[in-house]
Amino acid sequence: MIFKSLCRHAGIGANSYLIDTGKAKIVLDSGMHPKHEGEEATPHFEFVEDGTVDAAVLTHAHLDHTGTVPLLLRRHPKAPIFMTPATADLATAMLHNSVNVMTSKRVELGITDYPFFTHEELEQLEPRFEQRGYEKSFDMDPQGTVSGMFHDAGHILGSVAITITAEGKRILYTGDLNFSGHTLLKGALLPTVPVDVLIIETTRGAQQRRLDYTREAEEMRLAESIRDVLDRRGSVLVPVFAIGKTQELLTMLHQFKSKKLIPRKTPIYIGGLSTKMTMIYDRHLKGSRRNFPDFQILEDMKLEVGSRKRKGPIPLNPGCIYALSSGMMSENTVSNTFAAQGFIENKKNAIFFVGYTDSATPGARIKAAKKGDLIKLDDRLPAVPMLCDKDDFDFSGHATRDELLEYIIKVNPKKTFLVHGDDDAVAWFQQQLKEKLPSTEAIVPEPGRDYEL
Repeated sequence: MIFKSLCRHAGIGANSYLIDTGKAKIVLDSGMHPKHEGEEATPHFEFVEDGTVDAAVLTHAHLDHTGTVPLLLRRHPKAPIFMTPATADLATAMLHNSVNVMTSKRVELGITDYPFFTHEELEQLEPRFEQRGYEKSFDMDPQGTVSGMFHDAGHILGSVAITITAEGKRILYTGDLNFSGHTLLKGALLPTVPVDVLIIETTRGAQQRRLDYTREAEEMRLAESIRDVLDRRGSVLVPVFAIGKTQELLTMLHQFKSKKLIPRKTPIYIGGLSTKMTMIYDRHLKGSRRNFPDFQILEDMKLEVGSRKRKGPIPLNPGCIYALSSGMMSENTVSNTFAAQGFIENKKNAIFFVGYTDSATPGARIKAAKKGDLIKLDDRLPAVPMLCDKDDFDFSGHATRDELLEYIIKVNPKKTFLVHGDDDAVAWFQQQLKEKLPSTEAIVPEPGRDYEL
């Protein structure tokens, strides 16, 4: 049996991996790299002979795991792709939005390869989205030589880890994990029995969470910070990802209002894509493990939806909360465009980050800036002074490195593949496993190289 990384770049990016049992080939995820454009953003699908994949797995709907699914399925026209019902809904919406984004980039950046696929092609592919629930075994190849079982990964709605059983071996691929859970969703439920091979994300390997951290205290700190801004008639911008972070933040804000931590009548604005994703979250209310089982976000909250109720830009008013994507404030996104309207130049306002920002993005530049520093939000616009407040809150959707290490030790794999992490992150895990679990072979897979399982 062979494991091969199809990733084009090491670190966090276009996730895609191959399991070749000798009798069947299974591809795990099919992402698009957020830092690159064109072919550089896609996995090395040429590492696998066209038409030879028996099935694929989609662990969740974020684009770094799902953004190139149509390219993969185009090369392997007979392969189904397995996912949960919620992931099928979210991924379909995200991929259709991706067509629109790539079409715009074709014009703005001159990338003639874009769009990689069309709305029509996506509609034709949807029948190949094989939907499966949690904790139920299913055959993955026509001959029945490989079986799979999904486990709730706790990362976003519908996210999974998967146990693959083949040739007498148990292989566990985690996808993206969150053990401790969110405000809205409960944490991962993964098996704890030993496995032969573990393929595990290492996103937070370089980050040590402070020892006095509690989720409750961090939520209270956010509520108090928002209240301070509103009290001075300023507004709050919270850059969020359309899937996961938006719904988690909205749940927090609803709780803050219910507990009178912030004024109940505070207007909350979200964008159009976030609205679509939130509708899907509400639609799958009964199919997910939630802390508030009867809470319908759009029905129970009175939200201002930027693109649905009015044309043109979202209005900048005092005393409001703006939960806008993207979470990294990348160029040409709603949060970036909104901030460029004069938001960061108003000392009454504040930008509060609740998730990861890549070092090359405007969001990271704002995080690192001091008051009065000139900030360039977009290369097409002049730099402006950042006069608003800013803060960073730890509501990561990924498990801490200590939680991941504890899980590796618990399942005691013979081989551990460390994926989805930057160099310093995987290095920390390698060192820890060398000391605390020397029986496992800790591997950082090189793209294209075959590893015997």
